[in-house]
Amino acid sequence: MECRSPVTKPKANRSDSDSILKVELRAAELSQATGTENEHLQLQRLRAVLNTVWLPGPEDHDEQNSVIAAVLAALKKIAPLDELEGMLAAQMVATHNTAMECLRRAMLAEQTFEGRQENLKYAAKFLGLYTRQIEAFDKHRGKGQQKITVEHVQVHAGGQAIVGHVDANDRKTTGTDTDDGKRLANNPDPAVPPVKPPSTDSRRAPVKARS
Repeated sequence: MECRSPVTKPKANRSDSDSILKVELRAAELSQATGTENEHLQLQRLRAVLNTVWLPGPEDHDEQNSVIAAVLAALKKIAPLDELEGMLAAQMVATHNTAMECLRRAMLAEQTFEGRQENLKYAAKFLGLYTRQIEAFDKHRGKGQQKITVEHVQVHAGGQAIVGHVDANDRKTTGTDTDDGKRLANNPDPAVPPVKPPSTDSRRAPVKARS
């Protein structure tokens, strides 16, 4: 892969090849970092992310390789599974790096008060965008919280109903039998109270016979 440094202009006494950074990356790494097997998409996506980060001058190849390795490691850690997740991963890394750059500029010793406030304002916006990108990524991958809605529960006489989440592995909170045959004390009350039997008191008043 060849990537031109976005912030460094070649000097007049240097050839164009001196301003081009050449990095060798394995195909498996690019596929894991970009979520696609297409070589053109892989290179385009990685170049797009690298254009959003600050790279040192072409004379410092070690530092350039360190920055590129960090970007690649971040993309591989996100591990996009398809092209859409690859685009979201690239945006997340770019947004994070931009927010951190705004924070860095805000803390420069020679920074003016207005400049500091402006950089902090944009940093907050980028960090909020980063959070929304993570939520979109999780939603696409299906990591959103599952919601269960109970619309109608019908309980017959003498029956019992349990509404809620029951975990079979949590023996301390459920009212089911455990493996050793012991029943826990959390038993719900009957839904319908039992019917009382008729009174058998023999001291009832006698019924008068009609004449």
